[in-house]
Amino acid sequence: MTLLLRSATLSDGSTFDLAIADGLIVWMGPHNTYTGAAELHLDLTGYVLTPSFVEPHAHLDKAFLADRVFNPAGDLMGAIRGLEAVRNTITHEDIVERATRAAVLMSRNGVTSVRTHADTTISGGLSSVLALLEAKRLCAHFIDIQVAMLLEWPVTGVEGADRRALAKDAIAAGVDVVGGCPHLDPNPEKAVEYLLALAIEHELPLDLHADENLRPDSCDLEHLADMVLSQNIVHRMNASHCVSLSVQSDSDVRRVSEKVAAANISVTALPQTNLFLQGRGMSSGVPRAITPVNALLEAGVTVAAGADNLQDPFNLMGRGDPLEIASLMVIAAHTSPTAAHHMITHASSMVVTGQSTKIAVGNRANLVATKATTLRESIAMEPPDRHVVYGGVVIDNHNRNRK
Repeated sequence: MTLLLRSATLSDGSTFDLAIADGLIVWMGPHNTYTGAAELHLDLTGYVLTPSFVEPHAHLDKAFLADRVFNPAGDLMGAIRGLEAVRNTITHEDIVERATRAAVLMSRNGVTSVRTHADTTISGGLSSVLALLEAKRLCAHFIDIQVAMLLEWPVTGVEGADRRALAKDAIAAGVDVVGGCPHLDPNPEKAVEYLLALAIEHELPLDLHADENLRPDSCDLEHLADMVLSQNIVHRMNASHCVSLSVQSDSDVRRVSEKVAAANISVTALPQTNLFLQGRGMSSGVPRAITPVNALLEAGVTVAAGADNLQDPFNLMGRGDPLEIASLMVIAAHTSPTAAHHMITHASSMVVTGQSTKIAVGNRANLVATKATTLRESIAMEPPDRHVVYGGVVIDNHNRNRK
């Protein structure tokens, strides 16, 4: 059936009607000029229509654990230790239920694709991987979920042997992405090299938790770029967090940014969680702990923005709404509203799917209409009144609750 969206205001302020069939945009034109047949109609007068949101970095296996995990320090290691203390109480069914609940929340907010990292640890084994793969299957009719292996450290040396074996098990189980935390490994450079080699060997994208600290000498991102450039590697790669870059000198930031652009590595900024975790114990000159987005953009790096954690010990807040993240990018990272919106749509899609999200004839109809008069207003007000189109289908609670 053909779906006709009428009187949609696009991000540039223009007004169009759009016809959608077989999951694709098949026609665009001025209001009331469509001459074809349309069985379904949706009036979008008073709504801003944009590409749907893409969440490039989530942890759905941890979602909604804020009231069950204790993190008195409020920092990264405190959250990790708190989670490990209760890991034996977290069941497969528990993870699937919370992950599915988070996916439904994100979908209501206009997200049609999400990359979630899955803890892959010695104590937990593949429990998070298998549960998130199950959530992916259960939610496939209203949202695309990619599962990224988040491999526990160390992965290097003799101590890392069991984890390297676990990584192979996770890949065999069906993860979509390879990932880990080099900055927590005793040998960060070797960890970067191992994880990149693993991703290339199995032809999977790489997504690192990189430099998630305020140490100026932390250099996961630069080492990855150096490896890629020296070996002429062509591969889909993303580095998330990259917080340490925010406390380096201007000249270092420019140098690293240029390398990252040349290596075609995308970067995902995660403002909410990093604002929560980083800079603890500092009473003056507290850093914002957000990767230097504007310098990266100036160098030509694809920069996405994501929520990271959702109401868990790593981030007690969060509404599963990319517009909340866009607002933080405007306020805390000094981006324009247009740039911030680009980071939660097109740039995030490039990270997760490698595909453009431009509203154009022939492109996939993944869209969100937000009750607002302008793009900036939609970010500022974060109105709950939204229409979500996924694969050409208007998604409502009936769709989401269908088993």
